Amino acid sequence: MDAPTVRPLFFPTRRQCVWLAAIALASITYALYLRYQVIEQSTVGIACETGSSTWLCSSRRTAIFLFTASAFGGVAIGAALLNLVRPSVVLCAVALLACGFGIVLYNTALSALAVALLILSLARTAPEPE
Repeated sequence: MDAPTVRPLFFPTRRQCVWLAAIALASITYALYLRYQVIEQSTVGIACETGSSTWLCSSRRTAIFLFTASAFGGVAIGAALLNLVRPSVVLCAVALLACGFGIVLYNTALSALAVALLILSLARTAPEPE
């Protein structure tokens, strides 16, 4: 009787880890910029409320709409759950991107749960090659 083969755990390569770290850092950086320089600045808020239609005001309106609807946390949870079921670098990148925005832009609980699910997905076996 042959011994069962053990599949390796899901673990991104070094290059993939660098890209994932860059994606996470970029999302957190842009979310911090949005929060502290665009959303919470009263002068920008007043300018946007008076009818200004600049790119900054549209970004502000979009970000406010998305975090009010908990979209960042929802996308992060969805991608992290899919990554837990079938680990892939693309799903991990989407989850990290949404988590970065969600943690900074007021969707902390769902995004933190998604980060925990991402950590758990590293304990999963790698998917079988097709």
